[in-house]
Amino acid sequence: MAMKTPPHMGGFIWRQILEPLGLTVSEAAVALGVSRQALSNLLNEHAALSAEMALRIEKAFGPRLEHLMQMQLAYDVAQARSRERSIRVQKFRKAATRG
Repeated sequence: MAMKTPPHMGGFIWRQILEPLGLTVSEAAVALGVSRQALSNLLNEHAALSAEMALRIEKAFGPRLEHLMQMQLAYDVAQARSRERSIRVQKFRKAATRG
């Protein structure tokens, strides 16, 4: 069963990967080969986890890209569902054609 409110990947990566290793954002950015700003945006929950960043995390720290991306998808789905009532779209019905 899926969690109702999955964590943002930035917080997860910080708490479960970087913090236990005692890494600063700057040190982790160097290890990942990304800018400090790009990593900071993810960790501070201002950006989503991209497939490329997930691959970099896999290569540097071990968690599988597929698992990280499944977690990102679960987060994205939960966020979309939380806004479902504000999204006004009518079911599409194709007009009958005469011929």
